[in-house]
Formats: sequence, structure tokens, C-alpha cells
Amino acid sequence: MKYNNCAKGKYKVKYPKKYKGDASNVTYRSSWELGCMVYFDTNPDIMWWGSEEIVIPYRSPIDGKLHRYFPDFIVKTSKSDTIVFEVKPAIQSRPPKKRARITKKYLNEVKTWGINQAKWDAAVEYCADRQWKFQVITEDHLFKKNNK
Repeated sequence: MKYNNCAKGKYKVKYPKKYKGDASNVTYRSSWELGCMVYFDTNPDIMWWGSEEIVIPYRSPIDGKLHRYFPDFIVKTSKSDTIVFEVKPAIQSRPPKKRARITKKYLNEVKTWGINQAKWDAAVEYCADRQWKFQVITEDHLFKKNNK
């Protein structure tokens, strides 16, 4: 299967008893998310999983207001770890590079980074309070290449 960050659709859960939430209404917003769903659903080391099933409040650095963040996945492993995952393009997982000229594109990247950081800081705290882990995964994690 070719993965990109453009596909959208409904995922048909193969093992509904493993899914936390409404297994008949699972939506993916990228083929990267779809790949994660297939992995979580079919991996015997995953005890249960959910997609956008938890809500984490965060304060936006843009408008200063409280918003709701729905991380992509929550997963319980056979090692008793509970991990909350966010799937993002690598370019959105790090601060934008400073540029000589300030363009609309650059300002949008700064805004996206600021909002993502606020969400992820809130997620780290939320997870720490529950003794869970939080991780942002990118195409770098999903498509590791053998460097021999």
C-alpha cells in the first residue's frame, strides 16, 4: 500500500472488541493514520486502541482561549503501557526555519508550530498525570529506511 498524507476515509475495524469507542465510526485523515489503524488493529501486542477518543484541553497561543485537542490515537500495549500518539508530517513536528523574508507561508508555519506545541505540551502533562506516554510520530517513524 502506498502511503501519503492526503487520503481520507472510514476504517472498518477487524477486531471491534479491541477498539475503545464506536468501532463503526472510525475515520482516518491520512494514509499514515490508516497504516497506524491497521497496525494497532491487527497487532497481538496491542490490547486495545482508540482513535480520537480522548479530549485534552489546551490554551492556544494565537487567541489565548481554551480549545479541545483530540490526539489521533490512544493505545494499550501488552507491556501495560498506555501511549497517546499524534501522527504529523515531520515538517510540522519541529520549529520552522527562520527566513530572511517574512512571508505568509512562514507566518502560517509559525502559527501551526505554536498551536502544535501548545497541544503537545498539554498532552505531555495530561499523560504524565495518568502515568501514560505521549509521542508524536512522523513519516520518519512510519517509514524507517535501512541505512546499511
